[in-house]
Amino acid sequence: MNRITRSLSQHGTSQALALSPLAVAVAVALNFPAQGIAAEIELPRIDVIAGGEEAIAKQPGSVSIVSKEQLERIQPLSTEDALRQVPGVHIKGEEETAVVANIGIRGLNAADYKTLVLEDGVPIAPGLFVGNGRYYNPRIQRMDEIEVLKGAAALRYGPNTIGGVINYKTKDPIDGFAVSGRVGTHNYREATIEAGGSTPSGEAEAGLLYTRASSDGFQDKDFEMQDLMVKAGMALGDNQWLGAKFGYYENDANISYRGLFLGEYNAGAEHNPAPDDYFLTERKSLDVNHMWEIRPGMNLNTVLYWSEMYRDYWRFAVDGAASTAAGSWVYTDEVKGNNRAFDRIGLDSRLTVANTLFGMNGEAEIGVRIMEEEMVDQGVAATRANPRTGTVTTDRIDSATSYALFAQNRFDVTDKLSITPGLRIESYEQEREDLKNSANNGDSSNTEYLPGIGATYKLNPAAQLYGSVYKAFSPPLNSQSIVTGVDQQLDAEHSTNVEFGVRGGSGALRYEFTAFQMDFDNQITPGVSGGLANANAGSTLHRGLEGALGYGWGNGFSVDGNLTWIPVSEYREDRSGGINAGNRLPYSPELLANLSLGYASGPVNAALSWNYVDEQFGSGNNATPIAGSNNAIWSGLLPSYYTVDLTGSYDVSKQLKLFGAIKNLTDERYIAGLRQGIYAGPERAVEVGAKYTF
Repeated sequence: MNRITRSLSQHGTSQALALSPLAVAVAVALNFPAQGIAAEIELPRIDVIAGGEEAIAKQPGSVSIVSKEQLERIQPLSTEDALRQVPGVHIKGEEETAVVANIGIRGLNAADYKTLVLEDGVPIAPGLFVGNGRYYNPRIQRMDEIEVLKGAAALRYGPNTIGGVINYKTKDPIDGFAVSGRVGTHNYREATIEAGGSTPSGEAEAGLLYTRASSDGFQDKDFEMQDLMVKAGMALGDNQWLGAKFGYYENDANISYRGLFLGEYNAGAEHNPAPDDYFLTERKSLDVNHMWEIRPGMNLNTVLYWSEMYRDYWRFAVDGAASTAAGSWVYTDEVKGNNRAFDRIGLDSRLTVANTLFGMNGEAEIGVRIMEEEMVDQGVAATRANPRTGTVTTDRIDSATSYALFAQNRFDVTDKLSITPGLRIESYEQEREDLKNSANNGDSSNTEYLPGIGATYKLNPAAQLYGSVYKAFSPPLNSQSIVTGVDQQLDAEHSTNVEFGVRGGSGALRYEFTAFQMDFDNQITPGVSGGLANANAGSTLHRGLEGALGYGWGNGFSVDGNLTWIPVSEYREDRSGGINAGNRLPYSPELLANLSLGYASGPVNAALSWNYVDEQFGSGNNATPIAGSNNAIWSGLLPSYYTVDLTGSYDVSKQLKLFGAIKNLTDERYIAGLRQGIYAGPERAVEVGAKYTF
């Protein structure tokens, strides 16, 4: 947890710095004198990894950080673009700005949600217990850094930590005013405003970041998006700090589950296969952070968070026979709305205490989380003449209350060896209310105990060994736990995760290599006995290696690369749908590789990046030829592919920065994914932009 820190050299000074009118307005609105500005201010928040190299060395698991400098160099259009820099991460692309999240880690299906995604330590998935977690993906424009944590240290968070934890860290307010813009292929247009100010003492600050973007989109998948973030914070005396963040996001995206037919793809088609389908999203959120330094070595960090969101998905029905005959989707006048609204409120509080136990120095962390979620799920029958309204055909309310308790203690056995045991307990209650048919009402509850232990050992100044074993889980959703009013008596899905690695560096060299295994069992499959629709039965095994290596020369050139090899990602028993034991999981390529040649010297910061994705199956039955028709989920073997990006920036002055990118430089045509048709990867695109700071 960071806190507001004050520069001693400027504390209490009356030196005035020029502020823009907008920054002054922000300061006045919050009753902050817009006169002096502190040099270093960080608002309180929960960081998954805080404290730089020293904090990383304390983690008994794999750690990856995509820094601010890396984000500026690679010029990503989405958070998923940025995550490609992380070993072990696979992205199943659906469209270039990643409106919907598709993230797989260490062989987990990239179309599932088995990794916990946070923003400033707060869950951002619309529903962790009640609904699909993929419907909201935060915008990259507000991000300053990305943390990815795997191994036993991920037990501090939950649920859905089987793949690990991703934490997006948002930008703090700037001192002054800045405006930036970007334009590009497919009529891409983006404008961002940043403004902020602080008090002369540096004990309070406030600011905002607002982005508006639109595009005609690759394959005419257009969108209009706006994203607002307002942050403020202040010191409460000498040992307490308070911060708040409000967010608003809206996106009207012309995207769909439907893709191209195989013949269309092979012919080079670039049209939108579902031109009238729309995915409409709006989200509001508020986080309030408090930090209390009770005494040296004892801190209490608390965040209270709230969010509400709706996702309206309007899809036109197809004429199956006509579509098959035509080799493309033929739509009818029938429209279905799959509309969901989510509400969440939660409290997460963590106490860290430096201590001496059993004659060993160390640090304890004790945490508690209370969270309530609700999802209103409605199906609406509409028509082409009135495509946004109609008869409500489905009307359900799914709710969940969850409680979590976590405790761990790091024992520094020697100055080289540290051991950290921990335990997480998650208890949750789920309820379904069907407003159309009360016979479907029901409830379910469960409690999970999740132990783990990790260790680090400093082998020498250039190498640290680490390893861990822990139990992770993913809870069933309400739709799985409660079917036609019957409690399915499901346990959570479990995974016993084991990893061992080495990290370190010497001079300009830095590296991290990890061997891992995830024994994922208790998965939810169609029921096989007892008259239940669902049961805990399935299991999968994931085993592989991942590594990252970087080296910088004194002349400004550097090379960074990562490699993920997952020879084992398989089902361990037969399942329905033609899935046999030994089949490979879908969207789990055996090999992933990234290589980047960078140059940073003076005003120039540029990179030439190569990304490789091995072949992968589109379904668990491991069908080889790509096939599908009507409303069926398409399957088949997706060929391997690679893309090359050229990105960079140039500092004209302290105030003006120019930047640009050529994505998919070689104009590689590839299949990014399958669903109801083929998702083609985006073609070559050019983007240029500028940022001016006043």
